[in-house]
Amino acid sequence: MKKQGASIWFNEGVTPEQLNALSKNNMGEHLGIQFTRVGADFLQATMPVDHRTIQPYGLLHGGASLVLGETLGSVASAIAVDREKFRCVGVEINASHISSARSGLVTGSCRPVRLGRTLQVWQFEVRDEAEQLLSTGRLTVAIVPKRHRLNQAYRLASAPCE
Repeated sequence: MKKQGASIWFNEGVTPEQLNALSKNNMGEHLGIQFTRVGADFLQATMPVDHRTIQPYGLLHGGASLVLGETLGSVASAIAVDREKFRCVGVEINASHISSARSGLVTGSCRPVRLGRTLQVWQFEVRDEAEQLLSTGRLTVAIVPKRHRLNQAYRLASAPCE
């Protein structure tokens, strides 16, 4: 058990630059998500409000806020466990959109609500540059041993057909 005030991360030396490297060629890169801070018990990233993240009314798309929240919680989950032994799989996400933004950068942050052996729950917030709350939500992540049948199913599904 870690001491109170100690880092929650399995890999305590992880940097925002290392996390940004994980975003190459996936949705994080497409939406311009950039990790900015790794605290002792939180993770933070920014996302631009631009043509990639707005809806037709010119407001930040609620789905983009969810992508930011799920990216934060999923990555946080992955660096909180031994990735040699476990995979982290999102199982549920919900959010409330309180306000919106039309431009600039939004900042998302997440903190754990529960760090269990088989389930993790992460609370996230998305705020604008004036620190106004835009969205708040929760992500539940299953912690699955790498030798679990779920991982065998992934291998079978991705195997080439003969």
